[in-house]
Amino acid sequence: MLKQNLQLRLSQKLSPQQIQLMKLIQLPTQAFEQRLKEEMEENPALEDTKEDEYEYEKDEFDNNDEYDDYDDYEGERIDTDEINIDEYLSDDEIPNYKLQANNYSDDDEDRSMPFAATVSFHQNLTDQLNTFILTDDERDIAEFLVGSIDDMGYIRRSIPDIVDDLAFTQGIYTDEPTVEHALHIIHQMEPAGVGARDLQECLLLQLKSKTPTPSIELAINILEQQFEAFTKKHYDKLLQKFDIKQEQLRHAIDEIERLNPKPGGAYESNAKPIEHVVPDFSIKIVDGELELSLNGRNAPELHVSKDYQEMLQSYKDSRDKSSQQKDAVQFIKQKLDSAKWFIDAIRQRQETLYVTMNAIMHYQEEYFLDGDEAKLRPMILKDIADLIGLDISTVSRVANSKYVETPYGTKLIKEFFSEAMKNDQGEDVSTIEIKKILQTVIEEEDKRKPLPDDKLADILKDRGYPIARRTIAKYREQLDIPVARMRKKI
Repeated sequence: MLKQNLQLRLSQKLSPQQIQLMKLIQLPTQAFEQRLKEEMEENPALEDTKEDEYEYEKDEFDNNDEYDDYDDYEGERIDTDEINIDEYLSDDEIPNYKLQANNYSDDDEDRSMPFAATVSFHQNLTDQLNTFILTDDERDIAEFLVGSIDDMGYIRRSIPDIVDDLAFTQGIYTDEPTVEHALHIIHQMEPAGVGARDLQECLLLQLKSKTPTPSIELAINILEQQFEAFTKKHYDKLLQKFDIKQEQLRHAIDEIERLNPKPGGAYESNAKPIEHVVPDFSIKIVDGELELSLNGRNAPELHVSKDYQEMLQSYKDSRDKSSQQKDAVQFIKQKLDSAKWFIDAIRQRQETLYVTMNAIMHYQEEYFLDGDEAKLRPMILKDIADLIGLDISTVSRVANSKYVETPYGTKLIKEFFSEAMKNDQGEDVSTIEIKKILQTVIEEEDKRKPLPDDKLADILKDRGYPIARRTIAKYREQLDIPVARMRKKI
């Protein structure tokens, strides 16, 4: 049976230009600079005023949108007879676009940051092997073991597996005692604990490398005989097992807590590219007032190439217009339209960034004036979107990837957003404020009797914040604070 259905569907499609604009808005300063560089390499009609050898008259940005509605010309044939060349030669239509205003800071100067030349973690270990007197076979096995150590400093494979790997991948046929001997050599290297197969062995290696004291000897016995009880902080069991006083146990645990559970962690950054945060905005306090500026690297000075204007002029003055000249005019027109759109998109990006951050700054004025996180107001994306008349997704693009330099450090903008909760007075308070209070309560607790989540909920309720125990647990996890049992100290 054939059925006919009538469906009405409302859909909205973004133009390629709108999609590109959204992508530009989302880019932080460093990524935006790279995108700008790529566009200038792809479009020869777009030039940077600073790099231009010509002197142009500096006009204000012309907000004429006569060419904003052009179709995408990629792959289309344009009738050159319909092109008004004068429109592209007019100084009013193709001005020198200097995209900056008084609210943009002038911090364009390049600041180079020196980097210290460092030796990689594995290279450091290989260099240490040269200080040992080894046979060729021992050296080959030891070098293989060094290559098997992960970035945290551990060997995560068993000795039998390593013996098999040596045979199948290196053609080295050996036995477990020989590999154990080579591993013992690795364990003598720095940093102490490197080459361990698990946390227990890692901590023991570090303790045994220290000068023996009663506390260190007790710590070694605890890790060797009662490691599980130690990790679960069953201190009463340890006191009874070793027949010791609390003070003795406390000193032994202090020794263990000073150890490094990730001996290779200090070298971890060597294998990863170093990223430096470049603030997209700067907020300063001038005469008791907040002053916002946009990083000057977001405000390039661009204009349309004079060479392209001269090419159009030559075409206009030519009496005989060949097909090749017409093809060239089509290409020039496409590049000019693209350059004009990109310049306008950058202007819109700057305005969007500045307007959005300005609204956030004034919404959180109390915080920015003194840096007290307890004064951060509840603020969601819709609050800012409603203030400035932009879409929530646009505000999200600004907040998620941008940083602002404040008198209290460089902050990720999205950290200023938080949901609201009611206190016992019926007032809206920020979840950031509640987390700050929760963190303070936990820091001030008696570590011998840390507070469970239900007790923390009672304390916050007494302070005017009626919060459920499960919410306390959620906030505690977000703050990366362990449960009460794991916070216990002897």
